[in-house]
This record gives sequence, structure tokens and C-alpha cells, in this order.
Amino acid sequence: MSLPEADEDLVLLHNPRCSKSRTAKALLEESGVTFVTRNYLDNPLNVHELRDLAKRLDSEPSNWVRKGESVFGRFFLNENSSVGDWIEAIVEEPILLERPILIAGLRAVVARPPENVLDLVFRAGLTR
Repeated sequence: MSLPEADEDLVLLHNPRCSKSRTAKALLEESGVTFVTRNYLDNPLNVHELRDLAKRLDSEPSNWVRKGESVFGRFFLNENSSVGDWIEAIVEEPILLERPILIAGLRAVVARPPENVLDLVFRAGLTR
């Protein structure tokens, strides 16, 4: 699965074990928009997709890595690490990817708080 190109094509990067991710998914369902759920632990993003995601989020990967995960310490990442280093860590350990993330065309948002998904849906003009 590649990342969507059109604003009306929504993809939720989702971890069903995460309460924030479940809440964001429920908000999308309640809003009535059509979206695809991608469980990124079962279907991880590759290097190209993560670089693309950084552009859509307009944010460095260091801002959307879960630094509190136990595996984070293995990578010795810090403010001097390159974008490539951060991305390689996520590729190797997808659990490091912050969740949930909603992608709408060329835009994306980290849904923390989960209501951020509705902001993106509204900006994309997908509300009922």
C-alpha cells in the first residue's frame, strides 16, 4: 500500500492496541468519511514512505518517534542524528512510529490529541 495522493483518500496509520489510535479511528468512523486503516506494525512503512510522510507532516522524524519505547535506546539517536538515522530506526522498529497518524493526500497530522484527525478532515473539505 502506498501513501495516498488525493485529499479525499485518507489513510490512518493505526495501532489497534493504542487507545489514542482507537479513539482517532472511532472519530473518523463517526464523522462518516471513508478511510483506510493501515496497521503499521503488520504493514510497516518503508524508507521512501517515511521520507514522504516527513514532507506531508512538514516535520522531522525526530518529532514523531516514540522516544519512550524500550527499543529506542538501542539506536543512540539525539539532536545531532540525521533524518536518515531516525528513519532507519523506524524501519527497523516500526513501534517507534508515533500513532495515530492520518494522511489526507499531501497532508498528514499526528493525531495527538485524537481530535487532530477531524481538523485535517475539515481542512481537506471532507466533512459532511
